[in-house]
Amino acid sequence: MPHLSLPQVEALARRAHAGQEDKAGRPYAEHLRAVADGVRARGGSEAQIAAAWLHDAVEDEALTAQELADAALPREVKDIVLALTKRPGEDPARYADRILAVPGARLVKEADLAHNADPARLAALDAPTRDRLTAKYARMRRLLGLTTD
Repeated sequence: MPHLSLPQVEALARRAHAGQEDKAGRPYAEHLRAVADGVRARGGSEAQIAAAWLHDAVEDEALTAQELADAALPREVKDIVLALTKRPGEDPARYADRILAVPGARLVKEADLAHNADPARLAALDAPTRDRLTAKYARMRRLLGLTTD
């Protein structure tokens, strides 16, 4: 069975997340596009760009793990998406270790964190939420070795 093209993956992600909004009340597809564009800008592969479109699909219950498994996607895309899928109550260090263990996942998470931590995006949130998320994203960047400090 041929794999889905990037436009088909984008359409799948948009359908799966239809009606969802981010924490600032924006359509969730805007975040997915920003992460996919961030992966592309960082020199990511087609598989990484596809995974960027789907990176939150299972975690947000937009797709089930079985639907992802059944999708006409390369194993690499599925592996990256599953690596990026946080488990309820999961320790951040364990989550980071899984990302680091799956080839290609770190770059997708880097693009995700970059968009999540965008000051313009964070400015739409209340101060306590903004502060909590800023600290959370900084910790994950450190765990993934994405900081210079």
